[in-house]
Amino acid sequence: MANHQSAKKRIRQSEKRRLANRYYAVTTRNAIRKLRKIENKEEASEMLPKVTSMLDKLAKKNIIHKNKAANLKSKLQKHINAL
Repeated sequence: MANHQSAKKRIRQSEKRRLANRYYAVTTRNAIRKLRKIENKEEASEMLPKVTSMLDKLAKKNIIHKNKAANLKSKLQKHINAL
């Protein structure tokens, strides 16, 4: 267990950040699943910029890797084009 006050604070901060990061990652994952289920091309095209923005934000904050975000965006665009 941590002995120094600064180490205890660091543990509290990292736990808080971990939970926040998990929340944003799961929310984005659910949005991707919802987008993939949509069969209507207009509706999917309308939702794509929002999901793309979410992925970019996760990559910017290093919650996911930038290449993973790029791959997901590419696959989603491909899915919409196929509708």
